[in-house]
Amino acid sequence: MPIIQSVSTVRPPVDLPQEEAMTFARSLFSDSFKDIDRLLKVFQNGEIDSRQVCMPLDWYAEPHDFETKNNLYIQHALALGKRAVEECLSNTTTLERPVNAAEIDAIFFVSSSGIATPSIDARLINQLPFRHDIKRIPIWGLGCAGGASGMSRAFDYCKAYPESNVLVLAIELCSLTFQRDDVSKSNLVGVSLFSDGVACALVSGERSSIKSTRPMPHIRATSSRFMPDSEDVMGWDIKNDGLHVVFSKSIPTVIKSWLGPFVHQFVEDHNLSMEDVQHFVAHPGGKKVLDAYQKALDMDQEQTATSKKVLQDHGNMSSPTVLYVLKDFIEQRPTEGEYGLMAALGPGFCGELILLEWQ
Repeated sequence: MPIIQSVSTVRPPVDLPQEEAMTFARSLFSDSFKDIDRLLKVFQNGEIDSRQVCMPLDWYAEPHDFETKNNLYIQHALALGKRAVEECLSNTTTLERPVNAAEIDAIFFVSSSGIATPSIDARLINQLPFRHDIKRIPIWGLGCAGGASGMSRAFDYCKAYPESNVLVLAIELCSLTFQRDDVSKSNLVGVSLFSDGVACALVSGERSSIKSTRPMPHIRATSSRFMPDSEDVMGWDIKNDGLHVVFSKSIPTVIKSWLGPFVHQFVEDHNLSMEDVQHFVAHPGGKKVLDAYQKALDMDQEQTATSKKVLQDHGNMSSPTVLYVLKDFIEQRPTEGEYGLMAALGPGFCGELILLEWQ
């Protein structure tokens, strides 16, 4: 089974308390919504305390064209992504030794909040001592499902090449997609919820020479599920001024009706039940999404507590968020033989599940 050897996360430079974000939204949108005070309750009800973004708050109050925002995406993605890779490879908390970039055989770069060709992974290869025969697999457009999907594709690669070492690098700078002139309720919800984040994971095949210092999550199996004719559930509308968030209010309802059968079938296929899963490594899309997880899978609040804490401290960073949750679980030091289930949902509408076993 491929092994998750190390996970790093990097905080973007600007901390944004939720109260400040709400005050900012009121100043921008009060003339556009007659019931602004009622709508702003979404900031308080989301149970987010703080978020991190890559630019000072006053920058978001000014108009910026798509070119300016996308150039900032490339600049910050490079700087933050380089730090995340370096910290992941030097993480001797879980690695027996630092890993040289030249030992990496493939890099899966996951993002949906900016555009770059050559992609960010190619630009990073020019800044770090990777081999020139490294495989590059950029993944764009999976949104909140991207982090888990990247890990699933790393699993596939390491199954095919069991001596290999793979990086999954997820970078989202959702704040740079902010549309100050978009007065839709989806945009207001997005302002209350989304943030910036970067995470990197090292996944090794079972014949890799890299070793861990303690039991780490091995990937036993993965599963992907697509819901036909659901393009309008979440995603981006791409317009002249950039990316406009699509965020349907039906998402919690969709999760309640669709996720449960998907999860139960997946664990049963591996001769398990959810009672055998001690660690629910879930992407916390928002408070209502966490509530929907609990109802769909008959869980109590304790089982989503780690995901909830990540949401409180960082907001919804899209694809990296589930790796933040995974890192927190690893730091809790699960015992050998315990199971975990990684879960994330994203545009398509789609879901990704990963069965983990600590060994």
